[in-house]
Amino acid sequence: MWPYHPELLATPVPRYTSFPTAAEFGPIPGHAFIEALERVEGEVSLYVHIPFCEKICFYCGCNTAAAGRRQRLETYLDALHREAALLADHLPRGVTVKRLSFGGGSPNAITPLDFARLLSCLTVHFRLASPDISIEVDPRAMTEDWAEAIGSSGITRASLGVQTFSAKAQEAIGRVQPTEMIERTVGWLRQAGVTSLNFDLMYGLPGQVWEDLEDTLERSLALGADRIALFGYAHVPHIIPRQRAIPADDLPGTAARFDMAARGFDYLTARGYAPVGFDHFARAATDPLAIAAATGRLRRNFQGFTDDSSSVLIGLGASAISSFPELLAQTEKNNGRYRMLLSQDRLPVAHGIRRSADDRYRGAVIERLLCDGEARLGARLMGEARTALQPFIARGLATVDDEWLRIKPDGLPYSRSIAALFDPYRQDSQRRFSSAV
Repeated sequence: MWPYHPELLATPVPRYTSFPTAAEFGPIPGHAFIEALERVEGEVSLYVHIPFCEKICFYCGCNTAAAGRRQRLETYLDALHREAALLADHLPRGVTVKRLSFGGGSPNAITPLDFARLLSCLTVHFRLASPDISIEVDPRAMTEDWAEAIGSSGITRASLGVQTFSAKAQEAIGRVQPTEMIERTVGWLRQAGVTSLNFDLMYGLPGQVWEDLEDTLERSLALGADRIALFGYAHVPHIIPRQRAIPADDLPGTAARFDMAARGFDYLTARGYAPVGFDHFARAATDPLAIAAATGRLRRNFQGFTDDSSSVLIGLGASAISSFPELLAQTEKNNGRYRMLLSQDRLPVAHGIRRSADDRYRGAVIERLLCDGEARLGARLMGEARTALQPFIARGLATVDDEWLRIKPDGLPYSRSIAALFDPYRQDSQRRFSSAV
C-alpha cells in the first residue's frame, strides 16, 4: 500500500494533459492557428468532438449537452463538415492522418448514418493512411445499428463510460445503466471487431466504499477490459454547476479516497495489468499502451496517456484542442458561436497559447515525470525546485541524482504534485484544479 502523506496532496493540481494547461489559455489570433497548420509535415492525429449525450451525468465536466432536438444535431454536424473542409485546405499536401479519435460527449449520441457521413467527409478532405480509429461509447445510447457502424468503419478501439456498477452510486451521479446494458454493449463491440476495450471507472463517489469499487473492478475484469482508467471523482460545483445535484456530505473523505486508489492499484497490478502512471492500467506484455510504458515511448496529450508518437494533434468540433510544438489552440466552446463562425467560412479558433522554448522544456520534464517516473532537469530547474522537492525526498517518495529526478514506486500517487513544482503558471487555488488523488 502507498504511504499516505495528506499534507503533500493538499494543493489541487492539474492533470497535465498539456503544458501549459488549458487554464492558461487566452485569446489568440486566427492567423496563428492557420500558420501552424501550414507548417505541419508528415503524420498527424485527428480528434473529432461530438458535444452531445443522450443524458447528462451530474458529475460530468465535459463540454456537452443533451442531444435533444434533431435540428440541433443536424446544424452542428453541418458546421463540423464545413470545419473539416476549411481546415484541410490549410494542411500541406502529403500530410497523412495515422490516428483518428471520436470523443465527446458521446459520439453515439448521433445516428449511425450521421456517423457514416461524418467519416466519409473526413475521408474526402484528409489523407487517411489506414488510421488507427478509436471511439468513446455511452452504453445507454448503444444499439445494434451502432455496433454495425463501428464494425464497418474499421474501428478497433473503444472506451466505455462505465464509472461504477453500484446501483446506489449510479443513482447519485445521474448515470443509471444496469449491468445487463454494459454486458450487451461489450458483446456488440467485440462482435464488431473492437480488440482494445477501455473502461472508465471512478472512485470517491457518493456513499462509495472499497467493497463497491472492488466489485466494479471484478466485474470489469470479468467483462474482459483491456484497459482501465481509474479516476478520482473531482467535486468542484463552483466550476461545474451540475455537480450541485450530487450530495457532497455523502462523499468519501481524502483518506478514504486515497485508500481506494491504493487498493485499486494493488488489485489490478496483481491481476496482470501494468500500471500506466498511477491511475491507468493496461494488460501487461500485450497491450500497446503497456508496451509503450515499458519501453519509454509513452506520451501524454489531451486524450490522456497514449502511445501516439505524432507531435501534432488536430482537433475538430466545438471546444476541441489542437496541439502543435509551438502552439495550443482551442475552438470556440459555445455551440451557437461555433456554428455562426463556420457559417461565415471562418475557422472557429478562439483561445490558446503560444508555447515558448521554456514552456516546451518544462512540458517535456512534466511529461517524462508522469510517463516514465523520471526526468533530467538540468541545472536551472534543479536549482529552482530543490527546496520544494525536499518534503518528497525526505519521505522516500523521490530521489535526486546529479540532474536526474526519479519518483520511487511509493511516490506514484504524488507524481502530479511533484510535476506541478515545475509549472510556473500554477496558482495554489482550490477553485482551479482538482485533488491530486
